[in-house]
Amino acid sequence: MLRKEHLRVSRAGGGYHPQFTGEDDRALAASLLGTFQGHVGERRARLREALDEAEREADSFKLVRGLAALLEREATFETRAPVPPRRTRRATFESAESVGVASDPERAEALATAADRLGVDVDTVEQSLYADREENQVLASFDPRWDPETLLQQYDLSLAQTALFDATEVHVRSSEPADLVRAVKRLGLMYEVQRTEEGRELVVTGPDSLFSATRRYGISFARLLRSVAKTDDWRLSATIDDRGRERTMTLTDEDVAVPGVEPVAEPTYDSSVEAEFAAAFESLDTDWELVREPEPLETGNRVMIPDFAFDYAPAGAEVESVADRFRVYFEIMGFWTPEYVEKKLSQLETVEDVELLVAVDESLAASEAIEARDHRAIPYSGSVRVKDVLDALREFEDDLVADAAAELPEEIVPDADAISLADVAAEYGVSVDAVEDQSFPDHRLVGRTLVRPGVLESAGEEIESGMALSDAEAALETYGLTDASAALSALGYRVEWEGLSGGTVREKAE
Repeated sequence: MLRKEHLRVSRAGGGYHPQFTGEDDRALAASLLGTFQGHVGERRARLREALDEAEREADSFKLVRGLAALLEREATFETRAPVPPRRTRRATFESAESVGVASDPERAEALATAADRLGVDVDTVEQSLYADREENQVLASFDPRWDPETLLQQYDLSLAQTALFDATEVHVRSSEPADLVRAVKRLGLMYEVQRTEEGRELVVTGPDSLFSATRRYGISFARLLRSVAKTDDWRLSATIDDRGRERTMTLTDEDVAVPGVEPVAEPTYDSSVEAEFAAAFESLDTDWELVREPEPLETGNRVMIPDFAFDYAPAGAEVESVADRFRVYFEIMGFWTPEYVEKKLSQLETVEDVELLVAVDESLAASEAIEARDHRAIPYSGSVRVKDVLDALREFEDDLVADAAAELPEEIVPDADAISLADVAAEYGVSVDAVEDQSFPDHRLVGRTLVRPGVLESAGEEIESGMALSDAEAALETYGLTDASAALSALGYRVEWEGLSGGTVREKAE
C-alpha cells in the first residue's frame, strides 16, 4: 500500500477511478531506479534533492512520490560516524555549558574542548555530531526487486490497495472463487457468496461496517486485492467512502497485476478460537476427520462455506471417495455485529439436507434461534470445548454404528484362522464398533483378534511355563496372534515381570 497522500484518483462522473500508470511512465520509473542506484554512498538529503528535482519535472508529483516510496522500502540507510553521535553530543553540550556559547568563536571553542575530551579533531566532532539525523544517514545499499515495468505494476497494485482501504463493500467475480473465499476467511473479513446470472459473486463487507473502522481490518481488506489479482479472470466493484460520500470503483484483471511477488503470509485460521479448536480436536484419536473449509452449501440465492466439516472415517473402514462418507458441517459464530448475525441466521434457515453443528458465542444469545432452524447449537464462551462437539458427534456416530450393524449378516465367518476385528470391519466397510458384537460361530475373540479354537489350541502347545516372554511372543505370532497378553491369558498363563529386562511365562495357578 501507499500513504494516503500519495493516492491519485479521478472522480469524474461521480465515480472513483485510480490513476494507473501507462507506457509513458516507464521512462520515469527507469529514471527513479537510476536515481536511487546513483546515490548509494551519499546522504539521504542529497537523494531527496534529486527526487525533488524529479517532482518538478514530472507531470504528477504524487506519482514520483509514490514510486519513490516503494523504492525507498528497497533501500538500506545507515548512520556513519567516526564517533557515536550521542556520545559526541554529550561531550559537546557539556563543553558548551562550561564555555557559555553565544557566538561563533565560543562555539568553535566548545567544539575544540569536546574534541580534546573525545581524543579526536574538530572536523571529526562536526562530522559525528548529527550523523544520526534522518537527512544525514547514508544510502548504504539499494537492491530493488523490480525493473521499470514491474515497478509500475507494483505501483498500480499498491495504488488500488490504498483506494480499497476506505471501501465499505466489495463484490468480486473470479475464475477461482474458492481460492478467494479461503483468502477472505484467513484475512478475517466478513463475507457471503451470492448467486448471480453471471455466476457466484463474493461479497466482502469492509471495515466501516463494523462498530468502528480499524486500521488492521482496513489493511487486511486491501490485502485481499493481491489474492484477487493473482487469478486470471476477475472483476471487482467496490463502494468507497470518499470523505462521507459513496462512490463506486471498478477494477479488472486489465488494471492490476501482481509483479511476481508472493502474497504476504496470511493467518491459517480466521480467529484464535478456530485455531485452538482445530489443534485440540486433531490431537485426539477419533473416528472423525476434521476438514478445513469444505465445499459451499447452497442457501437460497447465496452460498455459505462453513468453517469446518467432520467426516466419519472409522479406523480400518475403507471408503472409496469422500462423497461416500457421512459428513457433519461445523460453523463457529463469534462476536459480530447484530446485522451480520442476522444475515448468518438467515443463511442457516435456508440450509437444507445437511447435518450442521453451530458453535455460538454466548454473548450473541442466538442458540434458541439456531435450534429453531433445526440445527444443533453448541454455546461457548472464550473457546469451543472439544468435549461438547464430540458429544454431539457421538449421537450421529451411535446411529451410524447401529445402521451399519443392522446391514451385516447375522453370522460372520472369516476365511482366515486368525484375523483382527479391524480387518473384519475393513472388509465390510464399517467401524470396529459395528462388528465386535456380531456372532462369529467359527472363531473365538481373543483380545481384539478372532481366532479359530483349534488354532488357539495348537498355539498353546508351543507355550510352557518358565519360558521367556519374548520366546512366547515369537511362537504366538506364527499363528497370527499378535496380542500376546490376551492370547496367554486365554491359554491359562500369566506373565511374571522382571523389571525392565523382560518377563517369564507362568501358569495362572502357580
